[in-house]
Amino acid sequence: MATKRIQFGKILLDNQLITEQELEAAIKRQQSTGERLGQVLIDMGLVKEEQLLQLLSQQLNIPFVDLRNYSFDPNVVGALSEFSARRYRAIVLNHDEQGYLVAMVDPLDLLAIDEIERELKEPVRTALVKEVDFLSVVDMLYRRTGEISTLAEELSAELKPNDYDVTQLGAGFTSSDAPVVKLLQNIFEDAVQINASDIHIEPDENVLRIRQRIDGVLHEHVMKEKQIAQALTLRLKLMGGLNIAEKRLPQDGRFSIKVRNRNFDVRLSTMPVQYGESVVMRLLDQSAEILKLDQIGMPKNMLSRLRRVFSYPNGIILVTGPTGSGKTTTLYGVLSELNKTENKIITVEDPVEYRLPRINQIQIQPKIDLTFARILRSVLRQDPDIIMIGELRDQESVSIALRAAMTGHLVLSTLHTNDAMSSAVRLIDMGAAGYLVATVLRAILSQRLVRRICDNCKEDYTPTPHELAWLASIKNFSYTGNPFKHGIGCTYCHNTGYKGRVGVFELLEMTPPLIDSLRDNDTRLFSQLVTDDPDYKPLVTQGLELAVKGVTTISEVIRIIGESIESNKD
Repeated sequence: MATKRIQFGKILLDNQLITEQELEAAIKRQQSTGERLGQVLIDMGLVKEEQLLQLLSQQLNIPFVDLRNYSFDPNVVGALSEFSARRYRAIVLNHDEQGYLVAMVDPLDLLAIDEIERELKEPVRTALVKEVDFLSVVDMLYRRTGEISTLAEELSAELKPNDYDVTQLGAGFTSSDAPVVKLLQNIFEDAVQINASDIHIEPDENVLRIRQRIDGVLHEHVMKEKQIAQALTLRLKLMGGLNIAEKRLPQDGRFSIKVRNRNFDVRLSTMPVQYGESVVMRLLDQSAEILKLDQIGMPKNMLSRLRRVFSYPNGIILVTGPTGSGKTTTLYGVLSELNKTENKIITVEDPVEYRLPRINQIQIQPKIDLTFARILRSVLRQDPDIIMIGELRDQESVSIALRAAMTGHLVLSTLHTNDAMSSAVRLIDMGAAGYLVATVLRAILSQRLVRRICDNCKEDYTPTPHELAWLASIKNFSYTGNPFKHGIGCTYCHNTGYKGRVGVFELLEMTPPLIDSLRDNDTRLFSQLVTDDPDYKPLVTQGLELAVKGVTTISEVIRIIGESIESNKD
């Protein structure tokens, strides 16, 4: 190691990138921290990473490879085990008659090269890559799909269709070596590795589909071992505390797991379908911090308006949108700012997704008749200042929420509607009197989540004729001809062109004219006043602003917010 440091330092000195004093200081720091000398020099600001890598590439006469745009062959990558890849910071790029081409973060590590050659059993040529690129792609390359398929085959071989009792099968799988347990472990690890929010297990006539929702879009893995579906469902039911004998009715449960040193709550839902039972699991990362309001992507001027609204001592604030639009994340962000010693906060949720200190969180349990309505009737006797209701579901919950807001409480809740404009009308449709809604409703925040363009493969994009026609139909938007952006697909984004999501919001604050129209039950006038309000920007406008800035694509705005177009035409 000492020899390697001296040789590496000599290369830098010969090229006059650092001085002898700087090298000595870096070596001294490297000895105390244990980091690689190159990383120490970069951290100290003595050299730039690009300079260092290009120099090493020239001096060692090996290629420098940009992993961000490299097209990997899964079979070639899999020649090196995941353990070795992570230990030696190496990925196999190619295989030919000369042996393997292996990308390494540290191609000077001769011991690592010897170990890699011993495992691959063929000569190894090295290439140089950025460490940050390696760390970004290794999780994507070493997915669990291969192990999942192998374990599915093993489990299928054990399950003889005419020779097992399903109940006994589930009860007997207590060993960690059981294929069904290993298969589930790999399914969960793969989902966590790619940041999936949901796992769907769906039996079909001849195959079993395992689908994972990544950034709001499902990705599919099909397995021919359809007969393992029953064993998977049974094991998950046992984990979730469900009735394993009941296959005719939907069931809901939950359990906790630890994956890759992260704690997850899993919400489990089963549903009888044509070829068995469909299972959907929502993964809630308890190790992640609650997002603050200034981290969810809301424009600053809208955020300041929202903060002003929830500083009111009483009234109702609604967050609306379809399932999976980030409503709960926004509400938890609001609660984290309101969570002060002087505020008594009570939440009524189904389920409690994240635990918050100082806040009294109540989980509804319909099996014992602990419903939203029953809890809300008792919550007011707990002397709360702020009440968060997971969802306004029916006339009774709406009525109690209105009464709580009228008696001096601030009420936060969600509603499943398409936009802010229709939410107030929806409350009236659910049986609330117009004058009561007008009295207590303070603001409505509607939101969606759109996928971000992958920064690594982003490039200019000219809209299609169909997209141009759609843009022309949007009120107060004119296309200037400047190129939009899209992602062409790369390793970082699983070749989708998207990586991550960002919120799109519209905020409707109640003004005296809007209040008067609701009091008179004049929904047509209410809608017209909302449209004419200069402070109101509909979802589609906010989405297009993100597209113009190159954050998302036009097609993504159409996919997520396209249904709002009718209310925004001239």
